[in-house]
Amino acid sequence: MPITVTEKFESRRSTTGDNPSAELGYTVRGTDDDLAARTTIEAASPATYDNLPRQAVAVEPVGPEHWDATVRYAPNQQSTPPQTGESVFNFDTGGGSQHITQSKQTIGTYAAPGTTAPNFQGGIGVTADSVNGVDITVPIYQFSETHYLAANQVTEAYKVMLFGLTGKVNNAGFKSFAAGEVLFLGASGSRRGSDPQDDWEISFRFAVSPNVTGLSVGPIVGINKQGWEYLWVRYADAEDTAAKAIVKRPIAAYVERVYDAGTFGQMGID
Repeated sequence: MPITVTEKFESRRSTTGDNPSAELGYTVRGTDDDLAARTTIEAASPATYDNLPRQAVAVEPVGPEHWDATVRYAPNQQSTPPQTGESVFNFDTGGGSQHITQSKQTIGTYAAPGTTAPNFQGGIGVTADSVNGVDITVPIYQFSETHYLAANQVTEAYKVMLFGLTGKVNNAGFKSFAAGEVLFLGASGSRRGSDPQDDWEISFRFAVSPNVTGLSVGPIVGINKQGWEYLWVRYADAEDTAAKAIVKRPIAAYVERVYDAGTFGQMGID
């Protein structure tokens, strides 16, 4: 028995607009082989319908040697690779870890009956010999940018410059952040092709820690710190007359520069 194909009455459903599509419906008879039914439909249905290319053919059994078939038409979804000069951006606000020895505020103190809790002026984990502190999550905004740069821009000198800027903070405003807030974590890149004139795909990675002013550490006030500078506290023994105890209290705070600054404008990605 030959295989026959009949277009259904309810065929030719279509949609126009930003995502045009169309579906043609068929009945296939004369075979129990799904592959034969599908091959027959592919031969019988048009390759394009209403200027839309055929995208998929689906067959479904409904009885002995009897199939329903649907042919779908839609525009080809082609992915256009980024062009030279274009960019792709990603970000992460997961935060970072920092060890601190001072709290922002002591919420409560509790002492055994008949005693007074020593006042450590915000010190955390204070013992007779040290201030242990605690690790906390602090806001660190990390972001990356992938840029597609022309071959004549990515010279050996340019690559060495990126190497030299890695581990430096911005010495001027950069990407809407103030000087001292952005740390360059490095870059990685590859040429898109084998021709020396092909462009380069380079990903730049950064982390941001905000500058702060007016910090307080116990009785010490008015501390200013750029984002990637390091703040540490010096403690000394003091007498807590109320608790009748010798305690560790902050007597000085130090802001240290631990990263060099660099000119991020050299990257050419402002």
